[in-house]
Amino acid sequence: MNKPLRAVAIFCGLLVLGLLIRANWLQYVRAPELASDTKNRRVQIEQFATPRGDIVVGGRAVTGSKETESTDLKYKRTYVDGPMYAPVTGYASQAQGMTLLEKTYDSILTGKDDRLAFQRFADVVSGEGRRPGSVVTTIDPKAQKAAWDGLTDLKGARGAVVALDPRTGKVLALVSAPSYDPSVFAGNTFKESDRFVALDKKKNKPLANRALRETYPPGSTFKILTAAAALEHNIVTDVDARSDAVSPYPLPQSTNKIGSEAGDAVCNKASMKTAMQYSCNNVFLDAASKLGQDKMRETAEKFGFNEDVYSDDFGDLLATKSLYPENLDKPGTALTGMGQGSLTSTPMQMAMVTAGIANDGKVMQPYIVDEVKGPDLDTLEKTEPATMSEAVSAETAQKVQEMMEFTAKEGSARRAQIGGITVGGKTGTAQRGVDVNEKVPYGWFVSYGKKDDGSSVAVAVFIDPTDMDISREDISGGGLGAPIAKRVMEAVLKQ
Repeated sequence: MNKPLRAVAIFCGLLVLGLLIRANWLQYVRAPELASDTKNRRVQIEQFATPRGDIVVGGRAVTGSKETESTDLKYKRTYVDGPMYAPVTGYASQAQGMTLLEKTYDSILTGKDDRLAFQRFADVVSGEGRRPGSVVTTIDPKAQKAAWDGLTDLKGARGAVVALDPRTGKVLALVSAPSYDPSVFAGNTFKESDRFVALDKKKNKPLANRALRETYPPGSTFKILTAAAALEHNIVTDVDARSDAVSPYPLPQSTNKIGSEAGDAVCNKASMKTAMQYSCNNVFLDAASKLGQDKMRETAEKFGFNEDVYSDDFGDLLATKSLYPENLDKPGTALTGMGQGSLTSTPMQMAMVTAGIANDGKVMQPYIVDEVKGPDLDTLEKTEPATMSEAVSAETAQKVQEMMEFTAKEGSARRAQIGGITVGGKTGTAQRGVDVNEKVPYGWFVSYGKKDDGSSVAVAVFIDPTDMDISREDISGGGLGAPIAKRVMEAVLKQ
């Protein structure tokens, strides 16, 4: 063979080798990645080839499937009470993808999970076809409806409600308003895509999950954490003893003085118990200033701030971190004592703080899935309660409970009282904007209810009244949030 032919042969051989390497790379190395790529049409065809499994609330499926006229995507998702459960279920859309439980447990709901391999083989042999599993949630349907009705009764309100079982961490209610019906864009028609785009463009953000994914200044509800920190670090030893915090309170390193709605006569040098009762700012500003940023942050982090609320196992249910910032100056630290400044929190986080106080200082890991079941209802996975942290001592938590229960009986949280149930509560009105009166404030309310048999519930209510027809003077956590919290607590404890 002459030299030119040899060169051509070698070149062609290299080309063939390159093709073989590329083919093997695609077939064996990248195969799993390509097989699960959302842009792979075959993935979609397989996902929607059979009815999806159920997401279950209170023994009832809140999802379903129905046949479509599509030639390749045979089934699309349907939802029962879609807007009420959307922050829990998320959506499974042929065009828009998946979120929340639909996404996290897609392999179970489509029957493709590895744990169902033997079942799939048996189904093929029997000719039944692929059968999916189901996801059983911890949501209490009565509590969810009470929360949803309470928020939607406030015409135009944006907001969220989270209810937890303090003893276990079970999520009993998770509501965000305004909401959306996932059924209206579950398919892949142009009309359904237009509906999704329209929802995404709405000013009031119905697609937002305010309970988990958005953070806000927690306002005076954070005072229960400030009180816990002050007691835990012995800044305060007697909740009934008068303080030396004057009102209005001179902010450290500043000419600003901060007053309280209750007035200086009530709040000047008030005890911490009285300050909780009337939500006096000066006592909590002073406590945070004396504690310093490190001790305040330490306590906040023990309750879950600056941490992921859910573990990685919960995938798309991961909540946005609530932040107690670093490198605060003295005035910034003092302001966090009353839940203002650069402090931010999700409603889930404030529900966790309240639940931790109600559970004698022990914060439980929140979870929303109780069981994962196979097609024959055999349990594939069961969530067991897990302690997230011992945030404060039982003695400290019980002193904060004493103050919160007094506030519910004699103070600003009276509207949450329930006959025959021990209730503790705290109101919150969070200012926002550069100037105090620049924007309407947020309304917050946190509370817990306990029965003599040991059953309990902790609730956080957040309300953004931007779109409400309401005067600034009527915006308060006690006025707007307490009645909702009461309805949710009654739904859980009076069944």
